[in-house]
Amino acid sequence: MAEPEFQQAYQEIVSALEESTLFEKKPEYKKVLPIVSVPERIIQFRVTWEDDNGVQQVAPGYRVQYNSAKGPYKGGLRFHPSVNLSILKFLGFEQIFKNALTGLDMGGAKGGLCVDLKTKSDSEIRRICYAFMRELSQHIGQDTDVPAGDIGVGGREIGYLFGAYRSYRNSWEGVLTGKGLNWGGSLIRPEATGYGCVYFTQAMIDYATNGKESFQGKRVAISGSGNVAQFAALKAIELGAIVVSLSDSKGCIIAEDGITSEHVAAIAEAKIRFKSLEQIVGEYSAFAENKVKYISGARPWLNAGPIDIALPCATQNEVSGDEAKGLIAAGVKFVSEGSNMGCTAEALHAFETARSSAKSPSEAVWYAVGKAANCGGVACSGLEMAQNSQRKRWSRDDVDQALKKIMVNCFNDCVKAAEEYSNEANKNTLPSIVKGANIAGFIKVADAMIDQGDVF
Repeated sequence: MAEPEFQQAYQEIVSALEESTLFEKKPEYKKVLPIVSVPERIIQFRVTWEDDNGVQQVAPGYRVQYNSAKGPYKGGLRFHPSVNLSILKFLGFEQIFKNALTGLDMGGAKGGLCVDLKTKSDSEIRRICYAFMRELSQHIGQDTDVPAGDIGVGGREIGYLFGAYRSYRNSWEGVLTGKGLNWGGSLIRPEATGYGCVYFTQAMIDYATNGKESFQGKRVAISGSGNVAQFAALKAIELGAIVVSLSDSKGCIIAEDGITSEHVAAIAEAKIRFKSLEQIVGEYSAFAENKVKYISGARPWLNAGPIDIALPCATQNEVSGDEAKGLIAAGVKFVSEGSNMGCTAEALHAFETARSSAKSPSEAVWYAVGKAANCGGVACSGLEMAQNSQRKRWSRDDVDQALKKIMVNCFNDCVKAAEEYSNEANKNTLPSIVKGANIAGFIKVADAMIDQGDVF
């Protein structure tokens, strides 16, 4: 069976490891790779529900429990018509190393349902969630597997899924993250992936400029308009950046003078009702007043004009090789993935070539893979799990400071691993975060697997 998304994710980590000195310096790690690449188990099940017309519907549901050496399985649930086993395997595989990079005790998993919620009523979505959890509840628990949300699974769906779990298992426990604040959720959790991506990028800017620059005055292109993109945009705006784009599956908006926090609030409110950006721009006068241009059928990368920072925050493979070259030509210096595997292999190669061939850090393009740059979401999920275990709720500042610390530590681990195991000839440029993230995450997981006898 062809699994292109998984093969791409697998090849990224294989290339990073084999193009380093890791296996030369520590040959015992080489035998971990074929073991960690196979999921511990894959659960596939039938989900049936009655639609609003009384007709029975069916869709395939999945949970890929990839690796539990570092802790309970942890990873999101995606409800989307594109869901298939290849996508969930790639996401679960990435999740193993992403979770390890947070420094918290979490394994890696991913799951989902092949369904389009945009055409469903609230009542039907509730029935879908209850039907999905009827089977999934047999395989998860606070010390076994703790799912979260992902594309198509937001606060409403997490609420229905948690209610179903509580009903089926007669147990109130921290089995899902992204919960409502009134029933076990954590402050900052909705913002965490977007905020974390910006915090990671700020660490990149600090390192590359010796602390002389920040987001202040930078032109930032962002894709997506969901949770991650919204909060990445809001944090960038708060730090003084000019956010010039957002997008959805049907097109993008470009704002030469910058998207405002009011724009983002309007988008957030309308997206809950599944409205497109085209509809939002047409209905809200604030967009016309601020010269926001909608471009149908386009992504922002070749339309945003001169930019300093690019944050892909929509979905996998959303930046092509040609778009990466366009971003480089437009002056981009920092690229951080808020989405999982947001760049194609060709785009990754273009960014890494622009970095490795640079004569100095100031001339380089620095690219951060999603397993590092977007680990803030799952990091905050881990903090939510800790609060549930303690039966406590931390303050907003406490969670935000913990998130910042995790993202900076993750960045430092990536740089340290890249420098320690790099075999690149050019020592005058910036270290590879692609290699550093993959190596650092792999070492953390490999050590746990070896210690526990999974590899011998």
